[in-house]
Amino acid sequence: MSQSISATWSTVEAKTPQTSVSPDKLPNYDLIVRCQEGAKPNRAAFAELLRRYQPHVDKLYYHLAPDWQDRADLAQEVWIRVYRNIKRLNEPNKFKGWLSRIATNLFYDELRKRKRVARPLSLDAPRQMSDGEMRWEIAADDPSPDDSLATREFYEQLHVAIADLPEAFRTTIVLREIQGLPYEEIAEITGVSLGTVKSRIARARARLQEDLQPYLQDS
Repeated sequence: MSQSISATWSTVEAKTPQTSVSPDKLPNYDLIVRCQEGAKPNRAAFAELLRRYQPHVDKLYYHLAPDWQDRADLAQEVWIRVYRNIKRLNEPNKFKGWLSRIATNLFYDELRKRKRVARPLSLDAPRQMSDGEMRWEIAADDPSPDDSLATREFYEQLHVAIADLPEAFRTTIVLREIQGLPYEEIAEITGVSLGTVKSRIARARARLQEDLQPYLQDS
């Protein structure tokens, strides 16, 4: 009987998280699991999670809205939402994709509230390339005198068109065209197959091309 109890207790111990391990020593998966334990996320674990993934949020917002002065406030709101909702994440290994969706959706929610945005994104000669790529670039600090009203309207309509995409397509196209991530990394972030990533990007590009056709005719 004692051997049975000892064996059972050993099994429980093996399955019990070792909370004595410092958060900075934990792999990402275990760190997220620790943040999901208890009534509220563990402060030290959550601070470490923020430290590891803050550069990802910063980079995303830098590419989406280089001219916005309140990017830090937007990033802070992202982490407030993560703190409040991290227990709802059923697959900790998909945290990065989940975080990207929160940040992207928050950006477009904010964009809809603003009547006019000062060119958060620029495209260089927007057109369909032979390999199906569209070349995206950050807006220049000093726009040329030839920067017309039509061009500014294009930037605004681009964001409207992206905002109207289904969430899965929107996140995928932002990661590919704005952040420039390879297909394989997008698949890992979003937790879908490589073929699904390519399909979503192709369909999102086709939708954007259709929606923006009046602005692309002279390109």
